[in-house]
Amino acid sequence: MKTFRPSLCSLLASLFLAAVAQAASPFNGKDLDDWKTKPRGKNKDLWVVGVAAVHPERANEMIVKKGSGEMINTPSKANGKSLDIYSTFTHGDARIELEIMVPKGSNSGIYLHGEYEIQVLDSFGRTKLGMGDMGAIYGAKPPALNASKKPGEWQKYEIFFHAPKYKDGKKVKNAHVEKVVLNGKVIQENVELPKPTPGGLTGKEMAKGPIMFQGDHGPVAYRNIKISPLK
Repeated sequence: MKTFRPSLCSLLASLFLAAVAQAASPFNGKDLDDWKTKPRGKNKDLWVVGVAAVHPERANEMIVKKGSGEMINTPSKANGKSLDIYSTFTHGDARIELEIMVPKGSNSGIYLHGEYEIQVLDSFGRTKLGMGDMGAIYGAKPPALNASKKPGEWQKYEIFFHAPKYKDGKKVKNAHVEKVVLNGKVIQENVELPKPTPGGLTGKEMAKGPIMFQGDHGPVAYRNIKISPLK
């Protein structure tokens, strides 16, 4: 009797499908029912779902076209300032993949666990990079290089994040960012995060937390958000 042995290709395919099955998206592409906003003064919730584009006459603003798949923050001089937005979905150690569109001069941020900020900024063409530039871990380390695309173009982040560890209710290991890849280039490696970034969701660390996008600094769009557990 013959013994069945799966081919290498089928084995690799199975492993790939298993990995894909573990990935989650906190954004369903249709609505923002799984997201909440953080109150801030008189700011309004200006996040919507549609297809993003830079305003044809005002390069620092965003317009929304009919469609789905993109979550878009739309503050402007006409409608005021917006709010930070965070997922009801929470994660621990994770690989986070997403795409971002930043208009000219705009500013946002990706808050891991709602507390540790990876900076989002229109840094295209800059030669001297600081703590506020695209890819900086705010308050911890500037990016190693400028991998930013032109404003209005979609850009891709891959973030490998390790949550703080706890034992008997006490923190025994700080959070750290293993690696940040922007548009295919490594811009951060092995950065320890002993405390939260100012302006986070609660200012408190936790073993699991949401992903939060800064919305009170300018227009921005996010899409293709995938969060996979690290092993």
